[in-house]
Amino acid sequence: MASSVAGVTDVASKVASATQSKSVVEEQQDRFLKLLVTQMKNQDPLNPLDNAQVTTQMAQLSTVSGIEKLNATLQAFTKAQAFQAAGLIGHYVLAPGDFINLSGGAAAAGVDLPSAADTVKVSVFDSNGALVRELNLGEQAEGPLLFQWDGKNGQGVAVPDGTYAFSVTASLGGKAITPVNLAVGQVSSVLMDAAGPALSVRGMGDIGLDEIRQIL
Repeated sequence: MASSVAGVTDVASKVASATQSKSVVEEQQDRFLKLLVTQMKNQDPLNPLDNAQVTTQMAQLSTVSGIEKLNATLQAFTKAQAFQAAGLIGHYVLAPGDFINLSGGAAAAGVDLPSAADTVKVSVFDSNGALVRELNLGEQAEGPLLFQWDGKNGQGVAVPDGTYAFSVTASLGGKAITPVNLAVGQVSSVLMDAAGPALSVRGMGDIGLDEIRQIL
């Protein structure tokens, strides 16, 4: 029963707050219009108000109302984004990063190509910066691409599990293009800040929704 009362009280409080906010805006509009009408009534017939001046004042009134509506829309949009982002918890995503995790002889990472490429090559390095393996991905289309590594070096020998670094080079018609390296990480939680919702991704830290290239 106490929970129901608290819920009703919370709803009533929100309605009262919204009503008060609306009343403030309407009061500002009424005051503005009264002032403008009074100003027009008392104007000097020989020196009437400039049309441009009246238009500017009306635009200011419209701006005040428009800003209130815009703020309400942005708040609703941010909440919707947060709910959508919550659905990503537990999923793996591709986002900018230059590491690849090897576990049980399997690893995956990605690359985002700004244009189509006829040659794409991935170089994998160990923690000392030594080259471990080169993967030739061949011809690829524009956009994000997920690739896999079997955990073997250039001699076909399995290397230890762990975190490795990688780089990607690509070209089209002999001209180099600049790809973006993408790491794979699992979303653990959703954060809210002034800029909107962000994802906390294991091994990658906090990243914005706009940085996600692909959901796996």
